[in-house]
Amino acid sequence: MISYKKTIHIYTDGSSKGNPGPGGYAIFIEIVGTPYKKIISEGFRYTTNNRMELLAVIVGLEKITKKKQNIIVFTDSKYIVNPIQNNWISKWKKNNFYKKKNVDLWIRFLEIFDKHFIIFQWIKSHKNHYFNDFCDRLSGKASKNKNLKIDYVYEKEQQNLKKS
Repeated sequence: MISYKKTIHIYTDGSSKGNPGPGGYAIFIEIVGTPYKKIISEGFRYTTNNRMELLAVIVGLEKITKKKQNIIVFTDSKYIVNPIQNNWISKWKKNNFYKKKNVDLWIRFLEIFDKHFIIFQWIKSHKNHYFNDFCDRLSGKASKNKNLKIDYVYEKEQQNLKKS
């Protein structure tokens, strides 16, 4: 279905120092053809790069409150692009995410995915793409904040792994 609304671009990146370790994500949102721009970033004390990459996409999409928008998500994460473009995510869901990581985030992603018309565009990282490089720097900076958030799900999973 084609919609003739304005297009929204969401640029995202996530990082983790140590992987796992302190991490962060960054998002740049723009409505093409308008002056609207929004920048979001957050840091977490102990997480992974893939969690931050996926959380950036989720938070970016959650910020679009009006339904059925035309959105292009730009990410350098094949961890995100491949499951969507190859429809692996549907198979994962049917199998109740058996042996998959970051299930909490993939479920959260699916809750918002069908609310819009979304195209995912993979971009090669560190290749002078202005917004990707901006999000990369900002996500790294977010991971160094003094008051980092807690990725409760990940930290609990890691505690459970240590106990078993």
